[in-house]
Amino acid sequence: MPQLGFESANPSVASKSILVVDDDKDILAAFSILLSENGYTVETAVTAKEAIEKSKRKRFDIALIDIILPDMEGTKLLHGLKDQLEMRKIMITGGATLANAIDSLNFGADAYLMKPVKPDFLLKVIEEQLLK
Repeated sequence: MPQLGFESANPSVASKSILVVDDDKDILAAFSILLSENGYTVETAVTAKEAIEKSKRKRFDIALIDIILPDMEGTKLLHGLKDQLEMRKIMITGGATLANAIDSLNFGADAYLMKPVKPDFLLKVIEEQLLK
């Protein structure tokens, strides 16, 4: 598969799974394509409830979580994923505020990114988080 502007330095990327949680289907599609083409296994969820259900059935290495979801704020979803201790959680938002940035980090987010996220930068942050 072609790569999109970034070569992974991590040869075991194929074994890494990412859950993308966003109610914007265009973003889900774009992230899914980008991550899949770079060797990650990707699943998506459009609600926090769906994300929690999927995380109970499968182990994910990383969750990319939008802050504004239809059924709850992404910062509250962090509470629902608290049992997933090994999962790295990256918050991604188009409506960044100091309050939601602080809440995200206080509630267990490992990184906080603002939309639009450049593909190379997103892949770099994911790879850095996988090394932790």
